[in-house]
Amino acid sequence: MTVTVRFAPSPTGFLHIGGARTALFNWLFARHHRRFGDGGVFRLRIEDTDRVRSTPEAVAAIIDGLEWLGLDWDGEIVHQFANAARHAAAVHELLDAGRAYRCYLSPAELEAMRAQALAEKRSLRIVSPWRDRDPAEAPSGVAPVIRLKAPHHGATTIADLVQGAVTVSNSEMDDLILLRADGTPTYNLSVVVDDHDMGITHVIRGDDHLNNAFRQTQIYRALGWTVPEFAHIPLIHGPDGAKMSKRRGTVAVGAYREMGYLPEAMRNYLMRLGWSHGDDEIIALNDAVRWFSLGDVGRAPARFDPAKLDNVNAHYLKEADDARLVELIAPRLEAGLGHALAAIDRDRLRRAMPGLKPRAKTLAELAEKARFYVAPRPLEPAADAAQLLTEEARRLLAALARAIAGSDWQPTGLETALRSFAAAQSVKLGAVAQPLRVALTGSLASPGIFEVMEVLGRDETLARLADSAERRG
Repeated sequence: MTVTVRFAPSPTGFLHIGGARTALFNWLFARHHRRFGDGGVFRLRIEDTDRVRSTPEAVAAIIDGLEWLGLDWDGEIVHQFANAARHAAAVHELLDAGRAYRCYLSPAELEAMRAQALAEKRSLRIVSPWRDRDPAEAPSGVAPVIRLKAPHHGATTIADLVQGAVTVSNSEMDDLILLRADGTPTYNLSVVVDDHDMGITHVIRGDDHLNNAFRQTQIYRALGWTVPEFAHIPLIHGPDGAKMSKRRGTVAVGAYREMGYLPEAMRNYLMRLGWSHGDDEIIALNDAVRWFSLGDVGRAPARFDPAKLDNVNAHYLKEADDARLVELIAPRLEAGLGHALAAIDRDRLRRAMPGLKPRAKTLAELAEKARFYVAPRPLEPAADAAQLLTEEARRLLAALARAIAGSDWQPTGLETALRSFAAAQSVKLGAVAQPLRVALTGSLASPGIFEVMEVLGRDETLARLADSAERRG
C-alpha cells in the first residue's frame, strides 16, 4: 500500500490557521512514510464546487500560504469541479445497482417533515416514500434528486486514528442526497469519488468533519470501494477557549506573514498545536518528519497562544541567517523611507544583525529596531530621547567627536576612548554615553553603543554627532 494523503481546502477565502495545521499534519505524515519506505504521497485538491464563493484569488492565497510554509505537494493540483461528470457517473452506478434511488419529495412535503420533527422535539431525519416506491408513479415534469439507499438497521463505526472507535446508529442517519435536482453532485459524494480516484489511504482533517465520515463510509461501501483510514484532529481554539474565527482575532496565515513571523517558526508552532514529542517546544523539521505519528495527536482542542508564538518566532529569528533577515526586512524599511536601500545600507544592516535580532520577536519589530541604521540625516530623535540633548550634552558631543576622530574604530578601542574622554571632562560615563546613544540612534534603547559605532562607521558616526551638536531647542 502506498500511503497517500491529501489537503482539500475550499477556495472561498484565505488559508486559515486551522487549515494550515491540517495541511502540515498531512505533509508530516506523508513525508514520515516516504522516509520509512511505504510510500508517502501528499496531494493537494481544491474543492471548488461552490462556484459562487470560490475565487481565483482564494486559490492563489491558499497556494501562496502552503508555499510560504514550505509544504510542497506531489503531482498536479486536482480541481474538484472539473470532476463533476465523474461524480455523477458514480451515482448512476449506484442507481443501476439498486443502491440509490430517485426521490420526488416536494418542497411542501419536506417542510411538513421539518415541522413534525420540530413539534416532536427531535432532529430531522428524512424518510422518503420514494425509497421503495415504483418509479412509474413519478410525477411528470419534476426533476428528482438522487438519494443513497443507506442502511436503516445496525450501526456504522469509524475506527478513527485519533478519536478512537466512534459508532452511530444507522437509524439516526437519513438517505443523503447524492445528486441535486439540477444534476450537480453534493459535497460528500464528490469527496468520496475524488479520494477513491486519487488513491487516498488516510483522511486527516479537522474533527468538525467527523459526522461526514459516517455518511462517506456508507457511500464507499455502497460503491464497493475500500474505506480509507480516518484521523479527525481537534480544532484550534483561541486564547479565550472559543473556536478561532474571524470575529475573534487573526486567523489568516497570510496575516501572520505580514506581521513578521518566519515560516519555520509558524510551522514549528502549528505542529505543536495538538501534537507533541515529549516536552520539546522547538522541533527541527527533519526531526518532526522522523517523529510524527497520529498516535501522538491529542483528542482535546489545542489553544492558540500568541505569546508562545512570539517566543518561538524570537528563537528562529536568533537562529536565522543575517543576510536572509536583511532581505526580509528591507521591504518594510524601504516602505517607510520611500526609496530603495543602497548597497551600503544593506551591508550596514547585515553587520548590525547579530546585535539586533536577539532584541526582536517579529520581523516588524526587527525592522523598527534597525531603522536608525539606515535613517536619513539629520536623525530626528524620539521626544523622550530628545530631552537628553541639553546644551551641555551637545557641547560634550562636539568635544567627543574631536576626541575620538582618530581612535581605533573597534568596540574595545572606542570604549577606552569614551572612558578617557569622560574622565578628562570630569563627568560620569553616563553623562556622555546616553546623549551619544540618542545622537546615533534617536532613542534611549539600542544595541551596545560601541557596537553601533562600529557598524555605523567612523564617517557616519562623526556626522551624526555633528548633527546633534548643532541641534537647537
